[in-house]
Amino acid sequence: MGYFRPNVEKTSGYVPGFQPKDLGVIKLNTNENPYPPSPKVMEALRSIDAERLRRYPDPLCQQFREAASEVHGIGPDHIICSNGADELLAMAVRAFCDQQRPLAYPVPTYSLYPVLGRLQDCQVVEIPFDQEFNLPARLADTGAALTIVCNPNAPSGTLVRREELASLADELKGVLLIDEAYVDFAPCDCLDLVREFENVIVLRSLSKGYSLAGLRFGYAMARPAIIEGLMKVKDSYNVDAIAALLATAAIQDQQYHRQVVEKVKAARAELTRQLRELGLHVLDSHTNFVLVNCTSRPAPQLYEGLIRMGIYVRYFDLPGLQDKLRISVGTPEQNARLVGALRELLRS
Repeated sequence: MGYFRPNVEKTSGYVPGFQPKDLGVIKLNTNENPYPPSPKVMEALRSIDAERLRRYPDPLCQQFREAASEVHGIGPDHIICSNGADELLAMAVRAFCDQQRPLAYPVPTYSLYPVLGRLQDCQVVEIPFDQEFNLPARLADTGAALTIVCNPNAPSGTLVRREELASLADELKGVLLIDEAYVDFAPCDCLDLVREFENVIVLRSLSKGYSLAGLRFGYAMARPAIIEGLMKVKDSYNVDAIAALLATAAIQDQQYHRQVVEKVKAARAELTRQLRELGLHVLDSHTNFVLVNCTSRPAPQLYEGLIRMGIYVRYFDLPGLQDKLRISVGTPEQNARLVGALRELLRS
């Protein structure tokens, strides 16, 4: 029909993980937290009345900004909220990139980044990781207006040291966005780089560590000048009143958050041990998933076999990932069923 811009016409959109309708299956394909959100979130949900829904929400999510400010020790004016962390990624690409201002990132990584670049019709520069997923030195030399590093990285689960990212921020002439969607499960974060550098954005999500994937809430932290610029490209009321209320309740309950994170980390360690006992190569993970190299059986074969057994994991038919499966960490019971199913498939 020719209605769309040429770059939109030829772009394949982002493909989310499959959402099975059968609630009886084991769903380990989209990195959801296997535990429920804080009871305080559910209390806040029950408190919602018609008046809150009749009015427009606070366009700045000031209540959440103040709550997050207390948790992170950073000013509310350093925080911007969004309808999921993905919206903040889209806002950043729109704000910083065009045909003369490239987007850069190491690969393989979160597959939404190239989609956002193509939709913005900007040059996309992809720099390969090595086999150990070390940060590529060439990333500092791309001349990109926006450089994104997913840390811990998806889908590898690997972590780049804070010192390396500080060095990268210092070398870059553009903005460095550190996507910390999975940082709740890592031993450290890079928030202090926001205090040290004026060109750093740290992105967070409530989907994983706070068990709120169905809510769609994300936020970013940066110097006020960066936040003010991002405010110009966000939708007027991009976060609804319910999401803002429940996200605030979630981030205020740090005790529950820490308990859930520790349970996931313990399950991750045990799952990694059991998968390695099956002879599978598993990278050390700092996220709520593991990346498994399938050496004795083709990854697509194992993927289809698990589906037949009612277990969903993630397979990416992308360079560097065709021989791997990404498996979300479930409850100990779910993980045990997964390991049993893989043992059966590997013996067949």
